[in-house]
Amino acid sequence: MTAPDRRLLLVHAHPDDESSQSSATMARYVAEGAQVTLVTCTLGELGEILVPEWTHFSPAELGAHRQEEIRTALAEIGVTDHLYLGGAGRYHDSGMTHDESGRVVAPPERQPNAFWDADLLEAADHLVEVIRSRRPQVVSTYDPFGNYGHPDHVMAHRVAMYACTLASAPAHRPDLGEPWQVERVLWNTHNTARWAEAYAVARERGLELWPEREVDPDDVGPDPDRIVAVIETAPWLEVCRAALASHRSQVNTEDDFWQFYRIMQELPGAGEAYLLAAGRPFPASDVPASDLFAGL
Repeated sequence: MTAPDRRLLLVHAHPDDESSQSSATMARYVAEGAQVTLVTCTLGELGEILVPEWTHFSPAELGAHRQEEIRTALAEIGVTDHLYLGGAGRYHDSGMTHDESGRVVAPPERQPNAFWDADLLEAADHLVEVIRSRRPQVVSTYDPFGNYGHPDHVMAHRVAMYACTLASAPAHRPDLGEPWQVERVLWNTHNTARWAEAYAVARERGLELWPEREVDPDDVGPDPDRIVAVIETAPWLEVCRAALASHRSQVNTEDDFWQFYRIMQELPGAGEAYLLAAGRPFPASDVPASDLFAGL
């Protein structure tokens, strides 16, 4: 399969998620001439505002501002095909809180169009139309836990998985386009081994990552044997950093956590890791693969 024939679709919950989790992947395939499509499910209206002079923003104002941030980030990466699920503002950031055990959950008070409360079929059909028009061989989204439990990440996972199934069914909504079978569905995940290495370095440097709780680095990501592909960060490191820094309302690159993130990006073998969720496996001799399209 030549690069221009390759088509990749990524589904993320909020502006900035694409830059913190998939920027190297997108930059690589754009540079190789593949078609890269990003779907963002909300405007991130309830994100934590880190810039003091912007703390007066209402949720609507923050959502508008974050649209500008993601435009800047995607210009750094080179992605030109970007859509909001159902159109900009169709689904509102659900927000998040923690239960008594510290687990991330949806807050009890939510906007009427909060993504967490979306009708799953309706939301999936918005994505079915995108899948059938773009015809990606590979789709990437979060794992069932949304990687860390944010309700919008969990919902993005559910929508993407359901949409991939519906898109291939000839009897389902023919008005949304010709059926299309996605060949491989991936879940982006922590690069477990590199995460543990970076955590050790960060502790040695005295960085305060989660001062309120103890974190076992071995429990942060999946068993490394389950990781089927890793897209190396090193060739795209400056692009990744520029894209992430574009999200100023959400990311303070001088914060200890993002310093830890920089350490992880610089480790030998560092990269964006993926699990196989559905579809054609990677060639056994090539796992972890360095190409999301290997074997297709």
